[in-house]
Amino acid sequence: MNKHKGFSLLEILVAFSIMSISLGILLRIFSSGLNTAMVAEEYTVATQIAESLMARNGIEEPLNIGEISGVEEEKYHWRVTVENYVNPATEDETELMTVQVYVDWGNNQLNNRAVELNTIKFGPK
Repeated sequence: MNKHKGFSLLEILVAFSIMSISLGILLRIFSSGLNTAMVAEEYTVATQIAESLMARNGIEEPLNIGEISGVEEEKYHWRVTVENYVNPATEDETELMTVQVYVDWGNNQLNNRAVELNTIKFGPK
């Protein structure tokens, strides 16, 4: 009775196949998690830029009708639009003004992302 102890070549090939499939799945999960974290960070930065522009408009800078734009960190393009607020019920202009802040980023049309904030503020008296 000669019993060989160990694994056959077929068993080793099956084990390596299972291990390689498992590692491929794990790498795909980690890379998608990393991509999601990067996108979340970009949205956070864009939202902070938009909130800063929204707060600054009418306090640090006078609230004037029109549009201004610029670039932050050579990546985030922003635009602030200020218009008279028209009351939808009466269609009359009021002393209120609408402020819209739009921030976008991305390197092509397919990958372009944006954040938009809107508010109503009291205009100059």
